[in-house]
Order: sequence, then structure tokens, then C-alpha cells
Amino acid sequence: MEAAQSRKRIAAGALTAFARFVVCGGGVGVASSFAVAGLASWIPWILANALITAVSTLLATELHARFTFGAGGRATWRQHAQSAGSAAAAYAVTCAAMLVLRQLEASPSAVREQVVYLSASALAGVARFAVLRVVVFAQHRSKAAPAAAAVSAATAVRTVRTAPSAADLCRAA
Repeated sequence: MEAAQSRKRIAAGALTAFARFVVCGGGVGVASSFAVAGLASWIPWILANALITAVSTLLATELHARFTFGAGGRATWRQHAQSAGSAAAAYAVTCAAMLVLRQLEASPSAVREQVVYLSASALAGVARFAVLRVVVFAQHRSKAAPAAAAVSAATAVRTVRTAPSAADLCRAA
């Protein structure tokens, strides 16, 4: 029964984290899509996407460290580097989607570009959530659990030490 409750807590935690991921990452993603479209009017789309992906990855990693995955502070350099790896994969997915769109349609409308870009971003985002949760920010959770257990054990030891022993009770009698 305890294992079932533990699985429910883990599932609820994953669902909450995913909801936060969607709000934080999705918000950054939507803003990024407009930024890419705007910047692409001055420079090639692939370069605009690369620049916006880099900036949005830094911002999203900070948001995910602070809010989504409960790290409680700024993201470390290691977390930024690992997050950048998953962002590079997402960049490849969005570029491939846009290249396919351009192969199918020579001059797609801005709306169609946005639909394709956001759809590819959403697909890549789901995979990115899994990587961030399981790899990038997993060590924070694994360090926090033993620390909490150590505090609980230390408290239990202090409690046991302050309780009178059988020898103390015999001497008192």
C-alpha cells in the first residue's frame, strides 16, 4: 500500500512539474517563435533560430531550475551545459520541420510557419522535459532525499539519546 501511495506521489510530482514546464518553457517557446519570425526578416531564418534558441535556452533553464524542478536556486553551469544539449536536439527538430515545410511549399504563410514551428517545438519539448527531469535536474532530487533522511535520522538519534535507558531507570528505582 505504501508503494502505491509513493507511486501516486511521484506521478503527481511529475504532473505538477510537467505543468510548470509547459507554463515556463511554453511561454518562452511562444515568445521565441515570434522573436525568430521577427529576426528572420533581417537575417537568415536558420541563424535567427540559432540565436533565439541560445537565448531562450538560458532563460528557460533558469526558470526550470527555480520553478519547474524545484532546485530552489540558479541553474549550475553543468545544468546549463546539459540543457544546451537537449536544446540542440530541439533546434535540429525545428530546423528539420521548417526545411520540410519549405520543400513542400516554396513560400509558406507566416501562420503556416508558426504552426509548423510550434508543433515541432512542442514535440521536442516533451522529449526535452523527460531529459531535464531524468538527467539534468535529477541529481538535485537525489541529493535532497538523502539529506532529508539524514536530518530525520539525526533527530531520531537525539531523541533516543535523550530518553532514559533501562539502566538509568534501574538506578533510579
